[in-house]
Amino acid sequence: MKRWIAALSLLATQAIGQQAIPGVAAELRVLDKVTGTVADLTMEVGSTQQVGLLRVSLQECRAPRSNPNGDAYALMSILYRDTPEPVFFGWMIASAPALNAMDHPRYDVWVLRCNR
Repeated sequence: MKRWIAALSLLATQAIGQQAIPGVAAELRVLDKVTGTVADLTMEVGSTQQVGLLRVSLQECRAPRSNPNGDAYALMSILYRDTPEPVFFGWMIASAPALNAMDHPRYDVWVLRCNR
């Protein structure tokens, strides 16, 4: 698992083609496909928030040094209800959410940007 995460991190850095700077927080969007409810979250790195039946934890958020408000990528762990195994663990990239999307029948989660 750690090898896979490192590979995704390397791919994300290469895709951006620049040095990345860490953010102190990230903005995420959560869609509940059953109710149609959309929630925007601002999360600090290292924090966890409950939204609906999801428990979202943000480990890291990075953005290109030359354009910190541009593309962002975030390392997240997402639990559904009280399950011990995450329904998602890895890097999400704002400009390519389908590259490593959370596959869940009820919820979609996207990274919008990192905040410095």
